[in-house]
Amino acid sequence: MTSTPAAVTANGWMRWLPGLQILRRYEAAWLPHDLMAGLVLTTMLVPVGIAYAVASGVPGINGLYATIIPLLAYALFGPSRILVLGPDSSLAAVILAVVLPLSGGDAARAVTIASLMSVVSGLVCILVGLTRLGFVTELLSKPIRYGYMNGIALTVLISQLPKLFGFSIDSTGPVRDVARIGEALMDGEINWVAFAVGTGTLAVILALKPFKRIPGILIAVVGATIVVGALGLDHTAGVKVLGPLPQGLPSFRVPWVSMADLRQIVIGGCAVAMVAFADTSVLSRTYAARTRSRVDPNQEMVGLGAANFVAGLFQGFPISSSSSRTPVAEAAGAKTQLTGVVGAVAVALLLLLAPNLLRNLPSSALAAVVIAAAIGLFEFADLRRIFRIQRWEFWLSVVCFGGVAAFGVIPGIGLAILIAVIEFLWDGWRPHYAVLGRVEGIRGYHDVARYPHARLIPGLLLFRWDAPLFFANAELFHQRLLEAVARAPQPLTRISVTAEPVTSIDVTSADMLEELEQSLRASGIELRFAEMKDPVKDKLKRFEMLERFGTANFYPTIGAAVDAYLEEHAVEWKP
Repeated sequence: MTSTPAAVTANGWMRWLPGLQILRRYEAAWLPHDLMAGLVLTTMLVPVGIAYAVASGVPGINGLYATIIPLLAYALFGPSRILVLGPDSSLAAVILAVVLPLSGGDAARAVTIASLMSVVSGLVCILVGLTRLGFVTELLSKPIRYGYMNGIALTVLISQLPKLFGFSIDSTGPVRDVARIGEALMDGEINWVAFAVGTGTLAVILALKPFKRIPGILIAVVGATIVVGALGLDHTAGVKVLGPLPQGLPSFRVPWVSMADLRQIVIGGCAVAMVAFADTSVLSRTYAARTRSRVDPNQEMVGLGAANFVAGLFQGFPISSSSSRTPVAEAAGAKTQLTGVVGAVAVALLLLLAPNLLRNLPSSALAAVVIAAAIGLFEFADLRRIFRIQRWEFWLSVVCFGGVAAFGVIPGIGLAILIAVIEFLWDGWRPHYAVLGRVEGIRGYHDVARYPHARLIPGLLLFRWDAPLFFANAELFHQRLLEAVARAPQPLTRISVTAEPVTSIDVTSADMLEELEQSLRASGIELRFAEMKDPVKDKLKRFEMLERFGTANFYPTIGAAVDAYLEEHAVEWKP
């Protein structure tokens, strides 16, 4: 039976809507699990959404808007059955770095800026997903990711300390903020009651964190809210509280700002997209492995992008996956994305029916929620391992950390990307190379630097280059090969480049090989190739150079190259 064009088109569209595909196969037995998991999840969505909104420089209500809409969008476009999206601590510092200087303290303007960042982030993610560039975040090595995430964690923690102590400062950057916090403490500006409420909340959260089935954040926040409300600490002790939330659901609103501010917002949106997808892709793969399912990273990018895009159109701000809420959903028995839909509906009902429920929620307790999350972002254990086994990568991580801490989140992430590019180019620019010889008792041909007693073939140089050939290392290849020729113990008549590790070649390096072949031929030395991969030979053919080198001069194995040399030059040598 053949598919009709309409059916093919429908199937093509359906692959971009994983939520609908799961709905079509939904089993009735899953429903009780998803309903219960959604209700349990709601107990975290509300306090965490509000806390991360405040940490991002926007009103707490927008944290709930950024919770409802993205969960619904991801349920439709997201490929992971269990991932929970929403406001996240890892993005708070990035958002605040853009919102704070551009908003000038105007809450409405802060929301517009943050919403536009979310739209930009969403468009970037969708574009990358549709063009199947979801691998780009993998270019950031683990030490570099640790560095900028540790820097973000420190920035978030510092930004919340004033609220924990019960006072406020004008933020100008992590390092200078520490000095200002110190000055405020020395001047006695601390509100000891607010500090006690905040540290008590933090202590409860951290104490209950190991117990996955206990809603530690909910218990701590509800307890702090009851204490402040019952004792009237907002009036008697000056403890700052959230206040009543606006009643109703978020409305559609296209965010827009002047062209003068657009550049910084676009840069911030792109930075958010990078951090969000780096976190989401790792978390998505982790839970895919646990559930023995496969998640397409490009579709994950589309799902994340769609969630961010619609969040920005409904007064939300950039969101990401959550490494704290997702485990809650899993532990509660979530089976599908319906868990997130139930959570979103429950939060919406709270805004419609009981918006004043959290009016006594203290700001220091919200700061404690964010600080607890920031503490969880720090990575030290694996960095100790990296320091032990690869010290230079450890220092790369430290440089990235210092960049975020000293210059701010956006420049720090830019520095991390720059270091990643330099690291990538450096590895390809100065790769390992070897002259090969025969070692008694070991099959094949091996590096003479590691086996000094290896036997060389008279008149033949076997030269191996352990990297792709491209513009950055083409001249170095030329230089290293001629150095090997000069060090040869006797005159050479042929060089065979063992090209199995060469996975790619560009025009610059192909031209270099042509010039090298001509200069070697003028010196009476033949240039040949062994074990070159077919895709690399296809490129040489496209560059119109395969025929110039001669197709017969490419050997399938090193052994074949050696045998051909011995036969053509009548050399007596036993392998």
